[in-house]
Amino acid sequence: MTPTQRSLAALRKLGYLVEVVEKWNSFTRTRKDLWGWADLLAVRRGEVLAVQVTAQAVANRVAKVTDSETIGRVREAGVRVEIHGWRKNAKGRYIQRIVDLS
Repeated sequence: MTPTQRSLAALRKLGYLVEVVEKWNSFTRTRKDLWGWADLLAVRRGEVLAVQVTAQAVANRVAKVTDSETIGRVREAGVRVEIHGWRKNAKGRYIQRIVDLS
């Protein structure tokens, strides 16, 4: 299971309607995120949440989002922003770290 699939499952369990908004461009062989950084877009009553998902260092993704030219407008629109980091613990279980950048 990929980190994105793990976040999808976790958000759905919390009652979100969630979709992947990252696209694969087969011609350039690159991924294109919504607004340059969002992998998932989730909604539930009165809330919109954009999520960047990673299995790597969360700090790198925090910098990617906060340095983006689009983050200010997304926040102004009232969209919550989170980074979801996934890693295995000593017992081999996946642990989720959430950083709220709203």
